[in-house]
Amino acid sequence: MIHNQTSQRLLTALDKMLGLLNKEDMPELERVQRSIIYCKKALKIIRTCVYQNVFDTPEAEIYFFKYTKPLFYSKFIYYVNIYRYLIQRPPGGEEALQAYVSFHLAELQRFFDSNKAFYQYYRSGSEQMDHSYFTRDGYKLAMEPEEFEEDEHYSTSHDYKISKIMANEKLQAYFKYELARTGRDDLSTLGKPFPFRHPQWTASQTDAVELLYALKTGCAVNNGNIDIAELVAIWEFIFQIELKESYHKLLDISKRKKEMFVFLVRLRDSLWNFIREKFE
Repeated sequence: MIHNQTSQRLLTALDKMLGLLNKEDMPELERVQRSIIYCKKALKIIRTCVYQNVFDTPEAEIYFFKYTKPLFYSKFIYYVNIYRYLIQRPPGGEEALQAYVSFHLAELQRFFDSNKAFYQYYRSGSEQMDHSYFTRDGYKLAMEPEEFEEDEHYSTSHDYKISKIMANEKLQAYFKYELARTGRDDLSTLGKPFPFRHPQWTASQTDAVELLYALKTGCAVNNGNIDIAELVAIWEFIFQIELKESYHKLLDISKRKKEMFVFLVRLRDSLWNFIREKFE
């Protein structure tokens, strides 16, 4: 089977290539096209691994189709949708562009509304239906025909839907940013989804989860009226990396024995030291 270590190395390599692409000076459409090619190559590798090996346990199969494959496939879906957006973007003025972006946002909202039950199942970390959703034994469950690949050896009934959820969360952040930009005069720069080079997150992913949940529960963003998934998607967009299994990381944080909020305490201490050195 494809081991977690192997898939992580492949994902790290893919993220690195995508990050390097983002730093290159090229038209956005070309950057997105090359990103799609990189994603397709990575998907081909993990597909080959699945074909050439077997899963040791049902749990290993579930983990692959619930977590591993969607990490790769969601990137492909995301860039394909950005590509379509760029080539179909209307040449008119601000009003036409706002209507176009708003249409895409409405489409995404309809997707989340129509998949609310499964979205809550996935984001809450539920597992009771995993064998049906994420093993190939459950492939023949009733589903929409566009929501799975026609490959019983490489697909389950719901791995595509998770990939689409992950991609659509990032697309929401992308389109909201695009909509915010339509009020500016420099519409010629709309092809760039971010006005600066994407910064690098140098703390751990668990640290990021600790911070994001603190911002959410502390009402620091939109007075708390923001879904944690949207906050995660915005964070992922800014730093251009996947924040994997955020709910499970929160569970890990809750089980800490000595100090639960390690990162927040570290931030407090570093700020305290800075202020003491600066003003004392």
